[in-house]
Amino acid sequence: MNHAKPFLKWAGGKRQLLNEIEKNLPPDISKTRQIDLYIEPFVGGGALLFYLLSNYSVKKSIINDINPDLILAYKIVKLYPEDLIKKLKIVKKEYLSLPYEERKEYYYNNLRNKFNELKINYSKPDTKLSIEKVALLIALNKTCFNGLYRQNNKGEFNVPIGRYKNPRILDEENVRRASTVLKNTQIFYGSYDSIKIPKEPKTFVYLDPPYRPLTAVGFTKYSKEDFNDKDQKQLAGYYKKLNKDRHYLLLSNSDPKDKFFDTLYKGFNIERVSAKRYINSKANGRGNINELLIKNY
Repeated sequence: MNHAKPFLKWAGGKRQLLNEIEKNLPPDISKTRQIDLYIEPFVGGGALLFYLLSNYSVKKSIINDINPDLILAYKIVKLYPEDLIKKLKIVKKEYLSLPYEERKEYYYNNLRNKFNELKINYSKPDTKLSIEKVALLIALNKTCFNGLYRQNNKGEFNVPIGRYKNPRILDEENVRRASTVLKNTQIFYGSYDSIKIPKEPKTFVYLDPPYRPLTAVGFTKYSKEDFNDKDQKQLAGYYKKLNKDRHYLLLSNSDPKDKFFDTLYKGFNIERVSAKRYINSKANGRGNINELLIKNY
């Protein structure tokens, strides 16, 4: 079976929520296990994307994200898996051969600084440079603290090194599997509302935006862009617009105590499910929490 999984660890990843999401899929999809068109405007690590592509008959899919490095990674994995694997093999061999103190120097100089210095024209990227950029991104993701992707205000990756004895910098078979299942996937970079969604009804759209903080001091900003309450309200307007076109809509978010989303999505079906949070800068911020699944069916 060609079961692919995310090739990057990403904040807000849905691997631990897949069982609950599957229980809440549109009835037509659950019954037939077929999807004519699947669209994910905030793809992130793509846990649900890869699960559906691996376990359901998906004729066509469209993914999008506002992070250009992430979208570049999807394109390179799809189109140039073997070239990417060759690059990652070199990094893996060099990194794992070093003691920890020397790994630190390699991490900051050969991975993080190089990643930040390597500039890509995302509108017309050079293939060779793009493969190198994505190899650095994956290597950083597997060796940095807690698998975070975080940027400073200049847009530079600024996560420190993690303390892993044997990080899995390269999973050759999964890169190949991901490339195979992405063959019928269109990949776009931009705002979630920049995707041209066909008018055909019963297209399945899954919206997984940056989560609203559970508390006033909560932290969800991992990139130089922010996603605040105004953005959440604009997204709700977008959701309601898509609803008029009779698409199947599923949206996930946090479950804040002020019932913010209960008011925002009044009239839609809101399910509260238990999820496990793994990416958090503080250990006591990880563990089981409630999340929301909001659907129009």
